[in-house]
Order: sequence, then structure tokens, then C-alpha cells
Amino acid sequence: MNLSVTWTAAHSRRLERQSLTAPAKGSAPADLALTAGAMLGAHAQVLSAAELSLCLRHESADRADVRAALWDAEALTKTYGPRGTVHLLPSAELPLWTGALSALPTGPSPHPEGVRLDAEQTEQVVAAVADALDGAFLTVDELTEAVVERTGPWAGELKMPAFQGMWPRWRTVTHLAAHRGALCFGPNRGRKVTYTRPPVAAPLPGDEALAELVRRYLRAYGPATPQSFAKWLAAPPGWAVRLFAAQGERIERVVFDGAEAWVAAGDTEFPPEPARGLRLLPYFDAFGIASHPRERLFPGRARERALAGGQAGNYPVLLVDDAVAGVWHLRRSGRRAVVTVESIGRRLTGSRLRDLEAQVRRVGEVVEARAELVVGEVTVGAHA
Repeated sequence: MNLSVTWTAAHSRRLERQSLTAPAKGSAPADLALTAGAMLGAHAQVLSAAELSLCLRHESADRADVRAALWDAEALTKTYGPRGTVHLLPSAELPLWTGALSALPTGPSPHPEGVRLDAEQTEQVVAAVADALDGAFLTVDELTEAVVERTGPWAGELKMPAFQGMWPRWRTVTHLAAHRGALCFGPNRGRKVTYTRPPVAAPLPGDEALAELVRRYLRAYGPATPQSFAKWLAAPPGWAVRLFAAQGERIERVVFDGAEAWVAAGDTEFPPEPARGLRLLPYFDAFGIASHPRERLFPGRARERALAGGQAGNYPVLLVDDAVAGVWHLRRSGRRAVVTVESIGRRLTGSRLRDLEAQVRRVGEVVEARAELVVGEVTVGAHA
């Protein structure tokens, strides 16, 4: 008979494994890298959100510690991760990530003819990017010049629509270059982004890397289905079903909340007591994005208020016990930060309010400001 796992038990284990039950207490660079690994990357399209994601899982780290782990200790790498979005990943795990992400199935290019690159051009660009960035930190304009010099004028043609202008054609494969280990972000040069080549060994073989990524995902967010894994990666669901089937005895079937799901083989221990407490999670926090079934994490009115078109991450959320129970917003002004928290369907009084005040103080410590709590409506819309 398959093990039966409740939503509450799964949620409690996910919190525990991501240091959301008890924050980490060790050396900031090392622990921040371990935390990023446990949550399968901190979404860093907005770097301040990634800093909060990591530090709220640590007892005392602040945003300066994250930047030191990223740019000084090089324990973290800023690059394109799951779903082609910018993440902070543990540098030591880049062979796993580049091996897995470069092995994902690629569908038809979304770009029209004349903008998209053919297979040969793509290989030329990736090789040019890797060569140009080896030991260098280049802005996008400098990298464009270097790529064109190594390939040809076609790579620099301004034909890719982006924001209010046009980008050169080579940038249609920026994510692919990162997934192959040819590119990652360097420290900003003033207001300009720079790129460099990650100083890490070659990617793991694709099959090996994908098998390990399945195991890591199931340890972090299991029990889970191939469909939730596919959604997290922005990969085809049918491919994920076949990938799970290929794992054989490396994964184990369970009954999760009344439906079939999977855990890593032998990973069947769950906390005996439900998780209690109140937590603030920032924009794009991995926990809210990767935890499924989404309707259990965002029940009732929380689905309408805290999701944007069904998409998680566009609002910072208030997590109470085993479900989202509100949204919040941080407004910074000099050394002062105002944290507005909107509760959904319940009043925050007594111990709950004290817990919330403690969380707000911790947010202030992370962003190096004096934080003040305001309980009321959040009028700021969803993040794009």
C-alpha cells in the first residue's frame, strides 16, 4: 500500500527543509549558498527580492551578506535558471544546473524568421560568448561588439523587439548561453549590467543532471507530480511524465492529498506536528512558486488576491500556518521602511500580531532600515 501524505504534513516538511521553520544560524556565505540550493535557487529578476528570500531563511544575514556571497566569496552565482528567469544559484552546483537546463527540450523559436538564429548560428554565438567572456566582465554593448567580431554582422542586426527599442539578434539565445555555462552576470558597472563566464567545470551529462534535479525537486517540494515539475521548469508536461517514468526505483509513488504523487526513493519521513507560525515571503519567493497543489497554498480569497492570473510570485505573501493569508508591500525611504500588511479573512491580534511585528523587524534588518508595520490595504498592484 502506498504511503498517504496530507497537505499539512507536506507543507510542514517543505517549510522545515527551506529553513522557514527554524532559520539557519551558520556562516553567512556558506549557509546562504546551502539555502539557495535547498530552495532550488532564489529568483533574482529583482535582486532585492532574492536578498529577502535568502536572508529571511537565516537568523542574522542581511543584504550585504548576500552581495558578499555573490561578488566576493563567489559562493553564489547570478545567472539564468529555471523558466529562463534570473536566479541566484550555488556556484558549486552550476555543473548540475547547466547540465540539466541545457538538456531541457526546446520547442520552436518564438522569434520570426529574420530574427531567430538557425542551429549553426546559435552554436557560433554561444561559442563566441564563452570566448569573449572568459576572464572578462563586459557590458551588453561590449559583448555585442565581441560577438559580432567573432561571428559576423548578422549577429548584431537590430531586429529583436525589446521594451522601447530593438536588440541585436544574438540576444535571442542569451538564456541558452547561460544554460550551457557560457555566461552569467557580473557586478554592475555603475548602472550598467555586466556579464562574465562562470569559473566552473563543464556541465554534467544531461541525463545524470536531470535525474538529480528531479530528486532535488522532490526533496524540496515533494510529494509532487510530473506536471508540477514541468510547470516549475516551464517545460512540456508530457516530457516531464516520461522523465519521471525513466527514474525507475530512484523515485517512489505516494498518495498525496488523495491523488498520485512522487517522492525521492526512501524519503518518506514527515514532521509529526503541523507547522505553526507566521512568515513574510517576498516577490517571486521559490516556496510560493514551486509549492503545489496551488489551490491548497492559495485557498479561497487568497487565490483572487495573491495570485496574478493564477501566477504565483507577483505579490509578496503573508503565510499563516499552512496557507497564504495575506499580501504585503515594502516601501523604503532612506533609513526608514514601511511594511504594509493586508490580511485576508482574519484579524491579526495577540500572538499573531507579535509574530508579524517580529517578521517586520527582521525585514528591516535585512534591508538595513528601521521598519514600521502598518496593517491595512495594500494598494500597489502585482509586479510585472
